[in-house]
Amino acid sequence: MQAIRIHESGGPEILRIEDAADPHPGPGQVLVRMEASGVNFIDVYQRKGQYAMKHPYTPGSEGAGVVEAVGSGVTRVRQGDRVASEKFLGSYAELSLAPADYVVRLPERVSATVGAATMLQGITAHYLATSTYPIKAGDRCLVHAAAGGVGLLLCQIAKRRGAWVVGTTSTEAKAAFAREAGADEVILYTQQDFVAEVKRLTSGRGVQVVYDSVGKTTFDGSLDCLAPRGMMVLFGQSSGPVPPLDPQILNRKGSLFLTRPTIAHYTAPEELASRADELFAWIADGSITVHIDRVVPLAQAADAHRALESRETVGKVLLTPSRLTPPASAR
Repeated sequence: MQAIRIHESGGPEILRIEDAADPHPGPGQVLVRMEASGVNFIDVYQRKGQYAMKHPYTPGSEGAGVVEAVGSGVTRVRQGDRVASEKFLGSYAELSLAPADYVVRLPERVSATVGAATMLQGITAHYLATSTYPIKAGDRCLVHAAAGGVGLLLCQIAKRRGAWVVGTTSTEAKAAFAREAGADEVILYTQQDFVAEVKRLTSGRGVQVVYDSVGKTTFDGSLDCLAPRGMMVLFGQSSGPVPPLDPQILNRKGSLFLTRPTIAHYTAPEELASRADELFAWIADGSITVHIDRVVPLAQAADAHRALESRETVGKVLLTPSRLTPPASAR
């Protein structure tokens, strides 16, 4: 098979396509012939060396495709099933292994590209809005990076649950996508002070919850946007890690709550299946839309990383094996 391999930490140029041995499923594993693989910021962090990885390795954990084979003890899925997962052991490849307990079947009306685009960002948006801070009707919430993959889905789910939503984006073009996803107000953080705007828009009351995937550059301001006893949900660090925090700050700013969730703690096998079922049902009936910015051939994974890091994308970036990439005339 062909796979992207990383031999050392560095920039996008280190993402190289190589011939690799076909994997074989062990006990409790499934082998999937990939049709689409998600590109996520965690892949960037790992590539740069911010998260320690053993080299060489194949990046990527999210994707969808068709089960090629199953290992011993696997009963949840069988050969030929269409599945998706965010637990692949290297999804930037034509074939990839995943633990059977962490794959979900795709409904007939959900394509492999949409399935791949949903498993990390969609499940993340779901647990953030329904479990980390369960949004209820009448809540006010702030969503940073509202035109990103998680942001667009968070806006939609928050509106579905009855919230008033304000998002931040860098450009008016991205703001249009956030509004389409349900944001009641959008702040262009490149032109406006988002703290001052949130205060103005809420008549000084603040919001009940902030969903912040940006980290270093927005963290302090996000705390200032919260109403008393509000919750700061920090779930990423695209601008860099947040410096150490004196907990007394939370007291002084209104007895605030701070949490740093991660998907692993919200996706035990049965919980994952339940979240995926609900998300796919919403997608199938048109209640929410998964926006796919671009689908890039596997061999051009470096270009996909550059696009993600440059903030030029809106929604999801996917990779697809060369055998599935349509000719330029058909795109």
